[in-house]
Amino acid sequence: MGIGDLMKQAQEMQARLKEAQDSLARTRIVGESGAGLVKVTLSGKHEAHRVEIDQSLMKSEDREVLEDLVAAAINDAVRRIETNQKDQMSKFGEGLGLPPGMKLPF
Repeated sequence: MGIGDLMKQAQEMQARLKEAQDSLARTRIVGESGAGLVKVTLSGKHEAHRVEIDQSLMKSEDREVLEDLVAAAINDAVRRIETNQKDQMSKFGEGLGLPPGMKLPF
């Protein structure tokens, strides 16, 4: 295998990595708190797209509880995004024949 082949392979790998990163950015992840009473949908870029609050919480007069549940749902979504991204990048690395545990991007 010559240097030209290695360069072509590296460019292909870089293109596949960019495609995987773009796909992860478009992913939508739902975080929950209060046993599903509050749900927050974030993108892979950690941008909020939707907040759902169960109607039963709207009857409550405890604003601080609702605020805490929204914050907890956001944090749950962030953790899920990070886990999803790690899993997807691990699968990407396996597809390239990289040893387990090798972190991407290099």
